[in-house]
Amino acid sequence: MKRAWTLPILLVLCGAAGAAGPALTGSTAAAVVLLLLFLLLAGVHSPLVFPRSLGALEAERRSAADGRPVVHWRPGCRYCLRLRLRLGRDARRVHWVDIWRDPAGAAVVRAAHQGDETVPTVVVAGRAHTNPDPEWVREQLTG
Repeated sequence: MKRAWTLPILLVLCGAAGAAGPALTGSTAAAVVLLLLFLLLAGVHSPLVFPRSLGALEAERRSAADGRPVVHWRPGCRYCLRLRLRLGRDARRVHWVDIWRDPAGAAVVRAAHQGDETVPTVVVAGRAHTNPDPEWVREQLTG
């Protein structure tokens, strides 16, 4: 849990430290803009941007029942964020597994990538796909 929040917390702290300089010199507007920028970056890199994560076993069970893809991801991954944002509202129809929270999810990813934790890894019908095009993932939802 702590690992997922490390980058967002560091971004907030850096933003606060960076905004202190302009605030102390009387440039309140610049301080506010800088702090808001870092808060936005922290929010985008936090687990809050993603739909609620499931455990790998639960995601596999649900995927077997409804045929929807399982996306293994981790906070701070720009490719995971790209997939999430490009899927838009359809992201809620996919089963998400945070590999930093779920050791079984991390094991699935390592098994698919010869020991590496390469994400996003999308599992469709038992087959792993590394960093697939978001449009392809969307097609798997309609098929």
